[in-house]
Amino acid sequence: MTPWEAINNQYLEIISHQKSVLLKLGRRFVPTLTPDDILQPNDFQELENNPHFRYEEGVLAGIETAYAAFLALKREREA
Repeated sequence: MTPWEAINNQYLEIISHQKSVLLKLGRRFVPTLTPDDILQPNDFQELENNPHFRYEEGVLAGIETAYAAFLALKREREA
């Protein structure tokens, strides 16, 4: 496995973990929440105004942004 592949796999694992954290937290307020629902929390008033949910959502967004930057760097270096 190359270092690029190892880092990529680590990012995917971290993103998956944060999505599960977000889903678990969301289900405390909306028990029927699905993984797709966390992509549109504004459909649920309980989540829309919940600072804890919004914080964890921001953590996920930050990780995904860092992952996008990693992929851009990888493409640049491999070109």
